[in-house]
Formats: sequence, C-alpha cells, structure tokens
Amino acid sequence: MDLSIVVPCYNEVENVPKIQSELFPVAVELAQSHSLEVVFVDDGSTDGTRQRLIDIFGGGRVPGISFKFERHEFNRGLGAALRTGFAAACGDIVVTTDSDGTYKFSSIPTLLSYLTPDVAIVTASPYHPMGGVAGVPAYRLILSRGSSLLYRILVNWQVHTYTCLFRAYRRRVIEGVTFESNGFLAGTELLVKAMLAGYRVVEYPAVLHARVFGVSKAKLVHTILAHLNFQARVLLHRLGAISLDSSVSQVIAQL
Repeated sequence: MDLSIVVPCYNEVENVPKIQSELFPVAVELAQSHSLEVVFVDDGSTDGTRQRLIDIFGGGRVPGISFKFERHEFNRGLGAALRTGFAAACGDIVVTTDSDGTYKFSSIPTLLSYLTPDVAIVTASPYHPMGGVAGVPAYRLILSRGSSLLYRILVNWQVHTYTCLFRAYRRRVIEGVTFESNGFLAGTELLVKAMLAGYRVVEYPAVLHARVFGVSKAKLVHTILAHLNFQARVLLHRLGAISLDSSVSQVIAQL
C-alpha cells in the first residue's frame, strides 16, 4: 500500500454524498498509479455518519482501492481521530483531509505533486501569497491567520499556514513525530514538531472554501487557548528552557 487517505469524520452525515461525488472520482484516478486505501475515522458520531459511509463505500470493489472504517465509541477529538487513522493507515504516503471538502478533494493529486523526494510534508496553504480563501467567515480567518502569524515568528517565517488539516506526510514523519493534542491543535502540533526536528516542509498554495453542509465542530475558545499554550511552549523551547513535550505549568513549577 503506497498511498493512504485519512478522513476524520464527526457528525458529517450531510457531507457523505459530497464525499462520494467529489472524493471517489479522485480515488479512482489515483488508483491508476498508486495502490490506494481510504481510511474513514468516525469520531463518535451520533447522526449515522459511519453507517452511511459503510452503505456507500463498504460494498464496492474497485481495483486498486480499499476502504477502512475505524470508529471511536465516543467523541475524542480531531487529534485522537488522526492517531487512530495513522495507526490504521498502511501507506508510505499518508494524506489527511477534511471530510467537509473545505479543501477540494480534486486537488489531492496536485498536493501530492509537491511531495518531491527531498520533501517530508506538503501542507496546503491558503495564506501563501498564491493561495486564497472563498466564503470563509471573517472572524475565523482573523483567528487562523493570527495564529499562523505567531507560528511564523516562532518557527519558520517561510511557512505561511500552520492550522490546516489538508496535508501529505511521508510515513517516517507520522512514525517519528508524536503529538499529544486530542483537539484541533493536533495538526499544528505535528507540523511544528516535525519542522523543529528537521523534516523539510513545503507549502501547496491552496484555496480554503466555506463548508457547504453542517457546521464546524471546532470549539473556538478551547482551540484558541490550546494554541496560546502551545505557542508559549514553543517559545520556551526555542529559548532552551524546556523540552517541547513539557507543559508550561511544569516549567512554572520548576521556577
């Protein structure tokens, strides 16, 4: 298996037809040149998301494509869903993508084209000068752009976007870099830790779209606080005060 696509889902039954109509044709295209699996991780949905996915994708047999259906008994968060997806994925390359299609599934082949032999991670970047956004509420952009700006200052100014899920990883990254967050911080934590460990990251200038169905599951206040806490840890780590896996409270206790 040389390519896995991991799709975390939580109460996204309205988006399953969109996944069928927009992701499935891309999977068929990719299967022409890759051995491919799609790993759906249902993170404790209560609206029938998992069964709907199984109904649509579970019975079909497409040459070169396999489907896996992982499940959490209760909602554990995006980070936990990613760890479950990574554990189930067998690919040498692992793509993670939002289930709501806010980054177009049709752009997965272009994302993969940036994964040259010297690159470990390709991350979609709407905040890249050649990227863009379409229809996303202004308050979400302010929060996301502001957070990414702080990470640019703390980690690497050349990378413009730190908060997206739409990425391609080489297996050595997901096996060699751990992340602790169970929530929406997880993707940022994984990216930052990988960059600080020396893995090369490049950006794919992408367009971030507003979701069409359902609502975002991000808890804004919790997510903001999680980023601020992690940014403080990154700063202290860069100053040589702590290991990046230490918490701010542990450092304060030592003072």
